Amino acid sequence: MALASSRRLRTALLLAAGLFVVGTSAALYEVPALSGGVTAATTASADGRVTTLTGRRSPFDPLGLTTPAATPAGSAAVRPGAVTETAGAGLCTSSFVFTSGEKVLLGQAAHCGGTGADTETDGCTSSTVPTGTPVTVRGNGETVTGTMVYSSWTTMQQRGETDPDTCAYNDFALVELPPDAAARTNPSVPFFGGPGGVHDGGLEPGAAVFGLANPEGPPERSAGGTSMGAGTRTLRPRAGTGGEDVGGGWGHTVYTVARGVPGESGAPLLDEAGRAVGLLSSLNVGGERESIEYTDLARALDYARRNGGLPDLALAAGTEPFTPAPAGVAPTDLAPPAGPPVAAGN
Repeated sequence: MALASSRRLRTALLLAAGLFVVGTSAALYEVPALSGGVTAATTASADGRVTTLTGRRSPFDPLGLTTPAATPAGSAAVRPGAVTETAGAGLCTSSFVFTSGEKVLLGQAAHCGGTGADTETDGCTSSTVPTGTPVTVRGNGETVTGTMVYSSWTTMQQRGETDPDTCAYNDFALVELPPDAAARTNPSVPFFGGPGGVHDGGLEPGAAVFGLANPEGPPERSAGGTSMGAGTRTLRPRAGTGGEDVGGGWGHTVYTVARGVPGESGAPLLDEAGRAVGLLSSLNVGGERESIEYTDLARALDYARRNGGLPDLALAAGTEPFTPAPAGVAPTDLAPPAGPPVAAGN
């Protein structure tokens, strides 16, 4: 049996002559507009039932969800899937929107702030930029600058975390958005809507999951054919199936037709009820079958609340209801990979 290796899917920033040169820099974020405005929010109860509620819920509810005043999804400047560039580190894809008190936060993978090789996957020992580092967010034709206010990597290193599973799979960071950008943010996941809660527990092998791919297009060229830099990143829907859980439940293996590519780290993942499962952390290559691993969001949030000075941290609920079959998306783009994933040992 071939041994698999993990590789992070951030795109590194290169430091040259005192300037940050982004390998896929100037890449603009594009997403097709979704219909509807701030009309509904989807919630999931403990028994798995999904309910669509019109109007607003209270600032906090027993599900740990918030519904901040949101710009309609189709015109929002910032949404899940926006491109993030962490100064001195890498280019990634944002996960979900969160709140902490009056703050509006955008999630990304902690390794997006990593300054080492893409094969450095231990958050307790890998080098990283500090909290307070500027993060550029490119969303829907606009660019805003936020601040990384939490990183599981820096937190684990500061408190001397020693649990190997936590060190390997707790890959979560938060970017605080400035007030003007926060007011133009919508938490709905493009194409699918939601999230309507946080998925708690493992993923059953073969369970349907839904997320985002963020591939880079071909480089732009001048009239003479000269390359003018990186191409535009355009969000695409990604569907897949759950494999085995890893890291004692800290991570989830997912199989998809659309393979992971550099720059997609941090991308969100929803379960078949529209609940937030996690964020893209690494690509497993070299084994019998390539797969993507996602950090478990419920565990990452709990760790941040207990150890990151964010006791009131909450997932922002999408204003668009979840659908596993979004309008305008070809069924082939949502097809699961051929053959069901089989847990190790079966």
